[in-house]
Amino acid sequence: MVDITHKTNTLRQATAQAIVNVSSQKTIDAIVNKTVPKGDVFEMAKTAGLFAVKRTSDMIPDCHPLPIEFTAVRYEIKNMEIFIEMEVKTIYKTGVEVEAMHGVSVVALTMYDMLKPIDKGIEIGTIKLLSKKGGKSDLKIDGVNLKAAVLVISDSVSSKKSEDVSGKYIVEKLNAYHFASVDYYVVADEIIEIQNQIKKCCADGIDLIISTGGTGLSLRDVTPEAVKPLLEKEIEGIMETSRNYGQDRTPYAMLSRGLAGFIGKTLVLTLPGSVKGVTESMQALFPQVLHVFKVREGAKHD
Repeated sequence: MVDITHKTNTLRQATAQAIVNVSSQKTIDAIVNKTVPKGDVFEMAKTAGLFAVKRTSDMIPDCHPLPIEFTAVRYEIKNMEIFIEMEVKTIYKTGVEVEAMHGVSVVALTMYDMLKPIDKGIEIGTIKLLSKKGGKSDLKIDGVNLKAAVLVISDSVSSKKSEDVSGKYIVEKLNAYHFASVDYYVVADEIIEIQNQIKKCCADGIDLIISTGGTGLSLRDVTPEAVKPLLEKEIEGIMETSRNYGQDRTPYAMLSRGLAGFIGKTLVLTLPGSVKGVTESMQALFPQVLHVFKVREGAKHD
């Protein structure tokens, strides 16, 4: 199966459709009047569909087992066609479109099985996905028209004793979100130097500053001490989201002292220095954190 451990739980929903064609009005009448010898066709087929949705991962090898939190079956009769819709919802890391299509397929097959003794001309028509929602792909957010700066806070990188990886990873990810520009700086673990660079970026009209390094518990982890006095409005939920995401993957995420907040109109995020920490933080926060700039623009026009 595809690795989805990096994804976060979000509301996912999908609706699928199948069409059952019968050959006689008598068949439609028997369904509506509940006189089909095998029983109530709509109720029996619905029950089969509910079981099918929950057992999808047993049937389709690459489907992940997931918690099904809502399922609904709807029928509509149009002449000799019975339209079946199956809606499925979950709060999980992956979508439910296959579950919806599997469920609606089994509803149609159950109807076929129950009706074939009284109608030899039954056909199952189009089975298709009508809609799907949820996940990051639905977040139409990017960094167009925004300017960013990445600050690598490290004595060893500053003195060229080691190579930066984390900062370059952040630059790559920001470019993937189509930022207008992404500046890159390396700063030593000194409070004054960090503050001066941040102030310069703010003065230059940078919308987003992301630092990497200096957020742990060692003596040289000075980033929170440098950044906190500069923040005019701290947004605690951003880093809580990052820590919660990391805590599900490593027991050490709780030790991060990362901060997030505004200095004027500039959003500042302080991320860990390790590649793993930076990767998880970016996965946890992007692209949804960019919604803060839409909120900022909305507030500007209120």
